[in-house]
Amino acid sequence: MKAIVIARVSTEEQKEAGNSLPAQIARQKKYFQSKGYLIEKEFSFDESAYKNKRDDFDNILDYVLSQKEKIAVGFDKVDRLSRNIFDKRVSFLYEKALRDEIEIHFVSDGQVITSHLSAVEKFNFSISLGLAKYYSDAISDNVKRAQEQMLRNGIYPSRPSFGYKRAPITKDKTEIVVDEYASVIVRKAYELYATGSFSLDLLRKKLKEDYGVNWSHGWTDKILKDHFYYGVMTWNKKQYNHRYTPIITKALFDQVQQIKAGFNKKRFKYAGLPYVFRGLLRCGHCGLSITPEKQKGHVYYHCTQYNGKHGAEWLREEEITNQIGRVFKNLQLPEDTLRKVVETLNSTHQNKMDFQNKQFDKLTKERTVTTNMIDNLYLDKLKGRITDDEYDRFYQSFREQLSDIDTRLALLQEAEDNYYITAKYILDLANRAYDLFVSSELEEKRQLIKLVLKNLKLEGKTVQFEAVKPFDTLLSYQDYLPMLPREDSNLGP
Repeated sequence: MKAIVIARVSTEEQKEAGNSLPAQIARQKKYFQSKGYLIEKEFSFDESAYKNKRDDFDNILDYVLSQKEKIAVGFDKVDRLSRNIFDKRVSFLYEKALRDEIEIHFVSDGQVITSHLSAVEKFNFSISLGLAKYYSDAISDNVKRAQEQMLRNGIYPSRPSFGYKRAPITKDKTEIVVDEYASVIVRKAYELYATGSFSLDLLRKKLKEDYGVNWSHGWTDKILKDHFYYGVMTWNKKQYNHRYTPIITKALFDQVQQIKAGFNKKRFKYAGLPYVFRGLLRCGHCGLSITPEKQKGHVYYHCTQYNGKHGAEWLREEEITNQIGRVFKNLQLPEDTLRKVVETLNSTHQNKMDFQNKQFDKLTKERTVTTNMIDNLYLDKLKGRITDDEYDRFYQSFREQLSDIDTRLALLQEAEDNYYITAKYILDLANRAYDLFVSSELEEKRQLIKLVLKNLKLEGKTVQFEAVKPFDTLLSYQDYLPMLPREDSNLGP
């Protein structure tokens, strides 16, 4: 049989590491030659497998369609085919393979898609596609993770508050520093308001007279509530200590907040009663939240029908719990299927770890070199070869390089390890989900529901839901499991 080999990369790191185009081609050629296939054509291209527009790959599909006889289509790994489980190209090739028109070989993953595919092999392929998408989603989160690492290191990743500015420290980098003039205005605003003698309007008028700034009421209020000025930055509603010089003290900030809040303002706290499904269910008819209500010792859930009567049912909490429990029970896989899926993950994990180790060694060497440069810089300062200002400037640059390397090391370890560790965790969690749900406390039940299910709606007396990925794959596998032949059956391949 003739075969074509397809190699794809999408990042510079892949081009330089074990996933380079020549490396993928070499592995596939060796594989097909060992099996006696005649390699007819090689395709190499640089293209993302996560986007809908894939012109280079579509040209390859046109070539596959033009073949009059059955051929083998080779990829190094499943993620070289696609990282998007919704990609129509995947289903196109998959269906052609099931119709015995082509074979699909994933060389490094050890998977072959043919018309004789078993139920377990189909499931393994769907898991591989799901994990490929998960990996891409993890990569797409790298920017957010990098920002989080910067925040943990005290670096603000965006434009700073009024009173600070960005100053260049190298040709390509800037650093946040105190703006000498603007910081004076900020400090004076806090000091004046802290006396208790100024309203916001009087404070605005005073600042305009003394400094010529025409702040709006909202802007002035924002300035007086900004934690950045005493050393705390806020990002996505989370707070981190930053490394920049504070403009005011924490005591002054707290004094201003106390005056703003008022001394006699009464505080109250609302705490809802402990109901398992509070806030998790909506009415399937009108979309309103389902309300829990306790009557005669039992908790009932119902729609308030605030937008109009529609004959909403009342359902006891025990019945909803039973319905959700059956969902968790359906997540359990047969023991032999679970074992084979885990074995597949273990074998594929080694290939990923090889790439990770190479990148880890490279980054570790870079970190050692940078650390040595910092040590030498200190010696140059002690011996008078550079001034204090030069030392501070170079030291700051080297520290940022170290921070960048540490961020990349952390992301490398998380992205590669979690790729398969998370997969095994998900499989283990799925098999224990029902027992955990039955035995857990109220808050743990709520967390488990939110982890696995979403968009819960009450339709009459039935709970409808959507499963969170990849648990939806496990639930769909249960749907067709009874129709599949057993491995010990004569109907198997």
